[in-house]
Amino acid sequence: MGHRLLKVNEGIRKVLSATIAEEGLKDPRVGFVTVTGVETTPDLRQARVYVSVLGDERQREVTLQALEASRGYLQAQINATLRMKRTPQLQFLYDDTLDHALRIQSALKREAAVLGEEPHEIPVPGMDDAGLRTEDAGETAGGSGRPPGDDGESDT
Repeated sequence: MGHRLLKVNEGIRKVLSATIAEEGLKDPRVGFVTVTGVETTPDLRQARVYVSVLGDERQREVTLQALEASRGYLQAQINATLRMKRTPQLQFLYDDTLDHALRIQSALKREAAVLGEEPHEIPVPGMDDAGLRTEDAGETAGGSGRPPGDDGESDT
C-alpha cells in the first residue's frame, strides 16, 4: 500500500473517530464505537471502515445500521476536513479482531491457572494497546488487511 493511501486511510479514520466520538452523531442508536481501521481502494471510490462496538450482537447491529444511515453526513465531514477531490463511499464493517484476541487471551489465562503458571499478556499482532489497527496490520493479517475470518465477501 502506497504512502499516500496510508495517509488517506489514517485521515479518514481520524475524521470519523472525531465526528462519532467527540462531536457525536445525533442518532441515539450509535453506541460506544471505535474506528479501528480504514481501507480505501486505490481509486479512492470506496472505503471499508472497520469499527468495534461495545455491547452485545444486537447493539452491534443497531450501531452499524445507524452508521450506515449517517453515511452521507460522515462523508460530508470527511470532504470538509480533508478536502479530497473524491470522497470515498463508506462501508461500515464490524471488526471482530479484538473479540478473537480477547477470547484467546482468556483461554491462555485459564490454561496458565490450571498449570499453576503466572499468566502474561501476549501482544495482538496488528493492534496497538488501545485496540486500534497498526499500519502493518495488513502484513500480519495474511496480507489482506482485513480482520481474521473476513474473506472480503459480503454476507448479503
